[in-house]
Amino acid sequence: MNKTVNVNLGGYPFILNEDAYFFLEDYLNSLKDHFAYSEGSEEIVEDIETRMAELLTEQLKGKNIATKGIIETVISIMGYPEDFEDATYESYQEEPMVRTGKRLFRDPENKIIGGVCSGLATYLGIKDPVWVRLAFALLVLSGGIGLLPYIILWLVLPEARTSADRLAMEGEPINVSNIAKAVEGELSHLKKAITDFGQELKSKKKDKK
Repeated sequence: MNKTVNVNLGGYPFILNEDAYFFLEDYLNSLKDHFAYSEGSEEIVEDIETRMAELLTEQLKGKNIATKGIIETVISIMGYPEDFEDATYESYQEEPMVRTGKRLFRDPENKIIGGVCSGLATYLGIKDPVWVRLAFALLVLSGGIGLLPYIILWLVLPEARTSADRLAMEGEPINVSNIAKAVEGELSHLKKAITDFGQELKSKKKDKK
């Protein structure tokens, strides 16, 4: 009889048979080795594990124990790091900016209040969320009918917290390559913002002198 192993994947508990466990362990170790020298390596692997947990839950379909075949299916969806070695963040930046998203989230990165309008804009393929904000503002000014829908959406829509959530929001395939590029892109923007802020402070100090 095949032994079973309790594992924690992306914060979720699963029971795997022994073959599935060793297969998954080899895959996760290959990810850690591949991204060991990447910016945000831990976050990349964590986001990949979270997405794998979602896929594994879907694949189990009520089954209690994950087999090697189920793990192979999940990994085939995610892809192996070596499959994407030629992919770069620069190529990610060159892709079209406007897409119709497949899942609706609140967008915390571009929010003014709750991220509802920016999330809707991404879902509808509208490049600038200001148009959605104007639509809600006009509805509110026209008798307040836009206020209740906004509050309801704010309460029921999940926030896009992980890179996998953002990819789903933008209609991108949620695989190893895109998760890694999304995390690297976020870190790159953060570093630039910090650098710009530091330069602005230096400039203000010079002006005071």
